[in-house]
Amino acid sequence: MNQQLKRLWKFLTYDIWRITEDEVTKTTFSLYTIIKTCYLCITRFTQDRIVTKASALTYSTLLAIVPMLAVLFAIARGFGFDHLVEQQVNEAMAGQTEAVSYMLGFVNTYLSETKNGIFIGVGLIMLLWTVLNLINNMEITFNSIWQVKKGRSMYRMVTDYFSMLLLMPILMVISGGLSIFMTTMVKHMEAFTLLAPVGKFLVRLVPFAFTWCMFTALYVFMPNTKVKLKHAFIAGVLAGTAYQAFQMLYISGQVWVARYNAIYGSFAALPLLLLWLQVSWTICLFGATLTYAGQNLRNYSFDTDTRNISRRYRDFVSILVMSRICKRFHRNEAPYTAESLSEECEIPIRLTHRVLGLLLDTNLLHEVISDTKSESIAYQPSMDLAQLNVGVVLERLDKLGSEEFKIDREHEYSAEWKALVETRNAYYKSAQHLLLQDL
Repeated sequence: MNQQLKRLWKFLTYDIWRITEDEVTKTTFSLYTIIKTCYLCITRFTQDRIVTKASALTYSTLLAIVPMLAVLFAIARGFGFDHLVEQQVNEAMAGQTEAVSYMLGFVNTYLSETKNGIFIGVGLIMLLWTVLNLINNMEITFNSIWQVKKGRSMYRMVTDYFSMLLLMPILMVISGGLSIFMTTMVKHMEAFTLLAPVGKFLVRLVPFAFTWCMFTALYVFMPNTKVKLKHAFIAGVLAGTAYQAFQMLYISGQVWVARYNAIYGSFAALPLLLLWLQVSWTICLFGATLTYAGQNLRNYSFDTDTRNISRRYRDFVSILVMSRICKRFHRNEAPYTAESLSEECEIPIRLTHRVLGLLLDTNLLHEVISDTKSESIAYQPSMDLAQLNVGVVLERLDKLGSEEFKIDREHEYSAEWKALVETRNAYYKSAQHLLLQDL
């Protein structure tokens, strides 16, 4: 049994990531893709401490929930459908009746300080800052999951965030109106034996569909990178269904608490609200991790080998990449992108990006835009092809990085340093006649 478990674990962590599409049937490869996606999602979920990030967002949400609702109701009142938004809030936070009543009371207090729908002075600034801070924390968390280092610019933050705040009440009203419309249609269908069950099913499907769309839009919009709709929708459906299932479980649990644990009284509203927010954010971030895993699964092929690559093989891949780029430049053809290099040379995409990064740092390559429409990044040589030889590549890769340490290489350890320098210089010199474009 232990041997079988070890073999299974080795297959999940190593062997399955080395299987290419042309080695197995399409059905088998699709099954392996699902297994790898689940494994990568769970691994990233635990390694990135998503539950801790959900706790941080829970705290931010608790601070911003009343200002957020105030902004939504202010916009909704401007359009005249604040009652529909209130109905949607009550449905979205079903089981939080007491907490919702408190929050709506605070919201009314907020809005009572308005004149003609405009907040006055410091109150408006603090309210908007609290709401924007929550959305910014959400973006930082999503960017962390997607390993995006650069966030939105200030201009994009203002335009994107306020667009989202403006659209939220409109979408909530559309959802509420659709639900009312479907309920009315079902009443007219009750006379039809076959159509009535279908209509009831569609009415029950409306909150699920709205939740799916909400999660999908969140996964596409929030990270500061391009997210494919297919992966976002699959994760949105799964996360949205899990969220609705949790809502049902939570409501039934609330009933049980009300019946058998009356000792908590009204104080139970706060910890139960915190629990609801924590689990909801955990489900949401798990869906974001699943979206990332589905879209970037190819990047983790040969991941163990890429992380443990030998120096010799890294140099080989560097020479191979430089040779292909130089040949294409010499033939005056379209430059390579990382994806085209990876596909043509069968190099794992993560290793391709890693090697290209090294070659950029050594000023052997520079980035260009290959397609103005898609803004794809391609690579071209940064030197005269007559000077680009194997010796130059190896020398620059060897010298990349810092050598400013306090080891005495001038006197006490001069023999070791001299032996290394002389050996490497002879090594570089022997490879200078090998032009990359001629390999």
